[in-house]
Amino acid sequence: MESEKEHWDIVIKPRSSNFSLNYKEVWKYRDLINRYIHRDIVTAYKQTILGPVWYIIQPLFTTFIYMFVFGGIAQISTDGLPQMLFYLSGILCWNYFSDCLGKSQSTFTANAGVFSKVYFPRLVVPISSIISGMVRLAIQFTLFICIFLYYSFSGANIHPNIYILLFPILIIMTAFMGLGFGIIISSLTTKYRDLNILFGFITSLWMYITPIMYPLSAVPENYSKYKWIIELNPMTSIVETTRYAFMGEGAFSWASLGYSLGVTIIVFVIGTWMFNKIERNFIDVV
Repeated sequence: MESEKEHWDIVIKPRSSNFSLNYKEVWKYRDLINRYIHRDIVTAYKQTILGPVWYIIQPLFTTFIYMFVFGGIAQISTDGLPQMLFYLSGILCWNYFSDCLGKSQSTFTANAGVFSKVYFPRLVVPISSIISGMVRLAIQFTLFICIFLYYSFSGANIHPNIYILLFPILIIMTAFMGLGFGIIISSLTTKYRDLNILFGFITSLWMYITPIMYPLSAVPENYSKYKWIIELNPMTSIVETTRYAFMGEGAFSWASLGYSLGVTIIVFVIGTWMFNKIERNFIDVV
């Protein structure tokens, strides 16, 4: 009697390259991605009274604080745009970026217990986090559109234009930029936990060199020599382009947008390389 050939349903092989993303394998685990997305959304506000309403309350309260402090007390210009729309548009972009960055940078440390017991493509975790972030973004964007329509019909000085079509691309850029920086940080902090504190501090400072509370045009003349620091920030062109697309005011340029796209690609490629390299033996370090 001839011996039957062994048949394996799943064969785990080492990566041929550190730049490989294994999209086919990730796609096979799409059900797991759905479960992670469901977990992120449901458990975020589990046992809360208001639940997903917090997705609306948080950006609204932040906007009111900015209106009071920066628009009222500091009297910082908003380029003639309604303050609520101006601040909310910046908050919308930054919240999604920081959400993608924050969730991605804890990929290894927060999931070490699961990774040590079960095999699945590790990229499932950060990918699911940026998708679940899009759900929150969609709710907050709906709020923005409602306020935008109110000001439009009230005769406010806003001029939406054809560049609104760039908004989905801006969101994708934001997602991959946050994912890229996040998995780089995650790879570095696996061994050196002190870097968690350092990167948390850097992220906090990063927000202040992003034109969320002020337009790029509001940088004083005596500080113009430092303006390049803000322009070097890849999030600057994303925020400014969003404002320009929806309201007709902002420092929009194809060169700046191209620079942000270039940074996004480079950061994502470097992050992929580091992520694939670290995941081979990170469990021994963690």
